[in-house]
Amino acid sequence: MNTTAASLADPAVRPRGALHIALWIAQGLLALAFGMAGVMKTSKPIAELVQMMGWPGALPPALVRFIGASELAAAVGLVLPAATRIKPGLTPLAATGLVVVMVLACVFHLSRGELQPLPINLTLGALAAFVAWGRFKKVPILARA
Repeated sequence: MNTTAASLADPAVRPRGALHIALWIAQGLLALAFGMAGVMKTSKPIAELVQMMGWPGALPPALVRFIGASELAAAVGLVLPAATRIKPGLTPLAATGLVVVMVLACVFHLSRGELQPLPINLTLGALAAFVAWGRFKKVPILARA
C-alpha cells in the first residue's frame, strides 16, 4: 500500500501493512514487559527484589525505584501517544530510550560478571530498536489533524 503523508493525515486512511501490525505487536509486548517490571521495581520491597534478581542490592534503593518508574513511563509512552495520535512522536522516543536503558543494563551486568540477564536485555533492546526504527522511518503515526 503506497500512502502519502497527506493521505495519512486523513483518519480514514491509516497504515495497514504487515510492518505496521508487527510494530504494534512489538509495542504491546514491550509495554507489557516493561510495565510489569516497572510495577515490580516500584512496589516490591528492595529486599524482595534482591532475593529475586540480585542486582538491586548493588544499587541505591532510590535508583532502583527510579528505574522502575522510568520503565512504567516507557510502557505508557510506547502505546498511549500512538494509540491516541496525540504527540505520536513520543512513541519512537520511548523506544529509543529503552534501547539506551538496555545497552546500559548489558554493560552493568557484564561489569558484574552476570551473563544470565544478557539474552533478555539484548532481545528487549533489539525489539525496542525495531520499534524506534519503524516508527521514526518506515511507518510513522501522524498526529491528529
